[in-house]
Amino acid sequence: MTYEERPSRVPGAVVWCRGAAPPGTRGRVLPDGCMDLLLWDGELVVAGPDTHAFESVERLGEPVTGLRLPPGAGPRVFGVRAHELRDQRVPLAAVWSGREVRELSARVAGAADPATALEAVARRRLRAYERAAPDPREAALTDAVVAALRHGMSVAQVAARVGLSERQLHRRCLDAFGYGAKTLARILRLRTALRLATAGTPLATTALRAGYADQAHFAREVKSLAGVPVTELTRPPAPRPER
Repeated sequence: MTYEERPSRVPGAVVWCRGAAPPGTRGRVLPDGCMDLLLWDGELVVAGPDTHAFESVERLGEPVTGLRLPPGAGPRVFGVRAHELRDQRVPLAAVWSGREVRELSARVAGAADPATALEAVARRRLRAYERAAPDPREAALTDAVVAALRHGMSVAQVAARVGLSERQLHRRCLDAFGYGAKTLARILRLRTALRLATAGTPLATTALRAGYADQAHFAREVKSLAGVPVTELTRPPAPRPER
């Protein structure tokens, strides 16, 4: 399967495309703190925030196009609290009105580049959110939480930095990310570690640089969140046979 991605016109988002795969092909999507808008098997689908690896099974063998929204942006686009879609893949029609989904489906079907149509609707929804948001600081707060967790701050430190109690922070995180700050921190740390490891950094060094106590701690977290050993995720791809 081919896979390509590029920065989106939606701030912080990524557009990605996965080539067609034979029906029955299985895939593993690791948690990343994000929510996606997908064109999958010819249907518009929302991918909620995952707490563990999502295992997909290809049904129709068609390409998949996705818009991966950064942590905290999904609820602003979809208009639902993130925890309501946690660990789920649901049709967009279950979230938005049927008329809106039909219009978007027609635009996507008629677009030369479906990803551009997905970006356009996300940008429009974000602008509408910004105009109607009861608290214009909400987006800045969630962005500050993500930045602090990426830098390895504890939940207590993050709460103090953004001026909330730990209970208030947990509630805000459920709405924005689908889970509490502690879970989001684990997921962000895992993504950082896997980037280091797949770039060739030794696992022991990766563990320390990513903030784990040691390599064994790193291995346990990978197995818990990804469902497979770390060596399976960092194994280099098999070389293609020469023709």
